[in-house]
Formats: sequence, structure tokens, C-alpha cells
Amino acid sequence: MMRIIVITDTSFAASEAESIRILLSEGVDRVHLRKPQSAEADMRRLIEALPPELYPRLTLQDHLQLAKEYGIGGVHLNARNPEIPAGFGGLISRSCHSFGEIASHPTEDYLFLSPIFDSISKTGYRAGYAPDELRKAFAQGIINPRVAALGGIRPEHLPALQEYGFGGAAFLGYIWQGATPGELVRRMREIRKFNR
Repeated sequence: MMRIIVITDTSFAASEAESIRILLSEGVDRVHLRKPQSAEADMRRLIEALPPELYPRLTLQDHLQLAKEYGIGGVHLNARNPEIPAGFGGLISRSCHSFGEIASHPTEDYLFLSPIFDSISKTGYRAGYAPDELRKAFAQGIINPRVAALGGIRPEHLPALQEYGFGGAAFLGYIWQGATPGELVRRMREIRKFNR
């Protein structure tokens, strides 16, 4: 089974904390809170709206300094936030957009490689790798259990991602488009059906 990660939409939603709670209760391993334009006070509000027992399964992609304060389980490094906050001892993840980038980051707990398929949420954002390239990268040990696929991921892609050697799949557009609580539960059932 692959590790299932969900990345939040960039804007805050009225029932977002409830949606995150549902996702974690339905089998998501980690939720990345990604709010690149957010104010720190808004991120604090979202964190505080969640039960503290879920904090170890959250990763901050913005306002990383809050991770230690709240006991958040992970921080995600990228061009906006390239440094691990002082004193943080949880999981470290990073965004990568090439096989070379993956090879140059051997110490993070896990890495995202994107875009694997055409994006669901970003119009015109196309897949960056052919299936043969992914198979070759797996054979060379570049794609391994530390690497999670990102970009256009749908449940029916999970068997192919396992074949390519990915240890995880990160969902964004598939989860959030038109997501009511009932629809989130249905989408998670669909993910579990393919994640074997």
C-alpha cells in the first residue's frame, strides 16, 4: 500500500478543518497545509480548529515556525521555505521537479516528484515524465519508497504509480473540487479501492 497524502487548496474554506478531520479519519496518512499567501493568524486559526491529536499527522508548507509551537508533525521545504525551522525535530519533506533534484536531497523523510500526470487544478500544467522515463528512474533507484507522486493524481493511477516504484501519492485537485463531507468520504473509498 502506498502512503496517501492530501495537500490543501491554497485558499481557506469555511469547513476546511472538518474536511481535514474527515480525510484523516478515512485513511489519509498526512495532510499538508499549503497556504502560500496566508497570514500567520489565519494559519493559526486553521490549526487551532483541529483536534490536537491530529497535529502529528499534519505538515506545514507555510509559516513553518508554527510547527514546533503546536507540535505539528512535519514541515515541507520548497523555494518559498528552504530552511528547517530552528529546533524542529519532526518529518521533513521537499518538492522536487526533476530526477536530479531527488538525487540531490538524500536526507529528507520523503520527497514529492511532480508533475506526474496532467494537473487537475492547474489548467495547462502537463505531465512532466513519460511512463518509460518513470520506469527507468525506478530501475536506477531514483524513484523509491521515499518518493511520492504529485500532479493530476486520481485513484485509478495508484496501480501504475506502484509499478513505477513510488512509495506515496499526493492528492490535491481530485480531493478538493466540489468536496462536500459526503463526497470526501466517497473519494477516500475510491482511493482505498485502488491502494492495494
